[in-house]
Amino acid sequence: MVIPMSTLAIPAPRRRAGSLSALRALASRPELVLLLALAGGLNLWALDLNGFANDYYAATVRSMTQSWHAFLYGSFDAAGLQTVDKPPLALWVQALSARAFGFNSWALLVPQALMGVATVGLTYDLARSRFGRSAGLVAGLTLALTPITVAMSRHNNPDALLVLCLVAAVWALDRGLQRGGSAKWLVWAGVFVGLGFETKMAAALLVVPGMALAWFWVAPRGRMVAARQLLAGGAAMAAVGLAWPVLMWLTPAGDRPYISGTDDNSIWSLILGYNGLGRLLGQDGGPGGGMGGGGATFGGEAGAARVLNAALGGQAGWVIGFALVAGLALVLTSRLRRTDPRTGYVIAVGGAFAVTAVAFSRAQGIFHPYYVSALAPFTALLVGAGWTLLRHRAWGPLLLAGGIATELVVIADAATDLDWFTAVLLVGGAVAAAGIAFAPKLRTAAATAGVALLLFAPASWAVQTLGHATSSTFPAGGPTTSMGMGGPGGGRGGFGGGQPPAGMTPPGGSTPGATGGGFAPGAGGAAGGARGGFGGMFGGDTSALTEAVAYAKANGGGTVVVSSQSGAAQSIIRSGADVAAIGGFSGRETVVTAEWLADAVEDGRIRWVVASSDNGGMRDGRTGASDAMTIAAQVGKATSVDGLYDLRGTADAIRAAA
Repeated sequence: MVIPMSTLAIPAPRRRAGSLSALRALASRPELVLLLALAGGLNLWALDLNGFANDYYAATVRSMTQSWHAFLYGSFDAAGLQTVDKPPLALWVQALSARAFGFNSWALLVPQALMGVATVGLTYDLARSRFGRSAGLVAGLTLALTPITVAMSRHNNPDALLVLCLVAAVWALDRGLQRGGSAKWLVWAGVFVGLGFETKMAAALLVVPGMALAWFWVAPRGRMVAARQLLAGGAAMAAVGLAWPVLMWLTPAGDRPYISGTDDNSIWSLILGYNGLGRLLGQDGGPGGGMGGGGATFGGEAGAARVLNAALGGQAGWVIGFALVAGLALVLTSRLRRTDPRTGYVIAVGGAFAVTAVAFSRAQGIFHPYYVSALAPFTALLVGAGWTLLRHRAWGPLLLAGGIATELVVIADAATDLDWFTAVLLVGGAVAAAGIAFAPKLRTAAATAGVALLLFAPASWAVQTLGHATSSTFPAGGPTTSMGMGGPGGGRGGFGGGQPPAGMTPPGGSTPGATGGGFAPGAGGAAGGARGGFGGMFGGDTSALTEAVAYAKANGGGTVVVSSQSGAAQSIIRSGADVAAIGGFSGRETVVTAEWLADAVEDGRIRWVVASSDNGGMRDGRTGASDAMTIAAQVGKATSVDGLYDLRGTADAIRAAA
């Protein structure tokens, strides 16, 4: 039997359609290639200058590489005694990289840098899809050249992943609107918000009101359908965002680490309190929370102008005036008509900007300047959209005036190194505005010059970020004089060189920073810092903890417990020492019960304690680990190492002492 050749189905070689499509898209948009190259250069250049950046998170990553149990539950220490005060998604990325490439600076920070590049790319595409390639370029440039964006992309705090998730969520929602109300993309938007929640909890929810309103307002398939779709998106958000918290909730307390940042070992307390309403309504240790004059260090006084103050303005406030005028102009010109393709973008992006800005302005709890990295992409997206109106005779001068006004405020309050640029800004802005208003043939050139003028100052700060290591605990972009607590210089936005804010007294009245040692933690832990002299707020005497670890190892082994996780960080980073802490980040955020301590001693999880009730010298009303340390010193057996107590066999005595 002869089979005709024509009937034989010969499979054609499979093409990587997705990859080829992506490459063709890049080739057709050279401005995107240049933009990504710029972001990559800023984020990756001399990246190891930052060492391990935030020792607190770097130590957690090392612990995660030593134990899958610590990895799963987000434990600061390999022994699994206490978590960090954030969910572990960002740390999982770093820990997997460290497992693959070894525990080193590049393994931890390169993923962060690439997240920053991806965020710039999504920002470009979101603005481009609605307003064209030039608008996308302006939006991407604005974000890439924002100083705090560069700083956080070179740091190991969770914020780089948080911002990527937030921008991805808005990008997915807008794509769903462009596709006639596709529920699939709304579900993806919910997934991205959920991932943001798994990164930094309630901070991810600030984009939700604007996104939900945009979808319901535009409602391409009708309001009833939109409502049902929003329920589906919300379900996806909840399923993803609550996956790890539910794991913590369902796991018996004795089988998982104690939840840092709480006094009841409840994940819901962490979500609603320390990382939730406490940030907005106030909590001990934040501005107005018992720190005396120290509140300004953490972001300045709450109020409408906070995002432009000395601590925050130089990080992300430069072009906020332009963004505000652009948002208003888009509302007026679109009249928020459902059929106007700009409406969904304006409500989603503008809503994310407005809710985030108001929340940051009014926050009464712990607030650090680097938080504004979450505001930066939405500022950039409004600036990109505003580009389409910049060549308009009526709106162009107003947009430039808004941008110049806020930039002048930032220069006066935060960027005094750019005082000389004030005259250039005023004269150049006036010339660009005149060109837009009175020279129709020169409007594009004048608008381009105006944007370049506005981006020059933040770009100069962005580039200066590459010249020094960012602060370990309180990263900031710009020159060294812009750094906040623990930073190299101590500019207007904070203090440097280890000097404490008002109301913070170093142990024994000693002068911190005199020898590069910083504050000594209550537990005598290691100093914080990236490279060089390990200084900083929550640092201390590395040799004392090293001696305690050596003694414990020579006398039966076991985990050495201190009060401050930050104080224990360097010992874990340097040698993977079996060290843990029970008082949270600084020794003051977490209150463990005597019953929990007794149980941990009874089942062998805790034997050695470096006891101190000092709490790192911080006088802000929080007790942290001080009560537990007092009990440990009362019932424990003193050793030959100063401050080190052996708690073996003291479980009943601990319960009695309570």
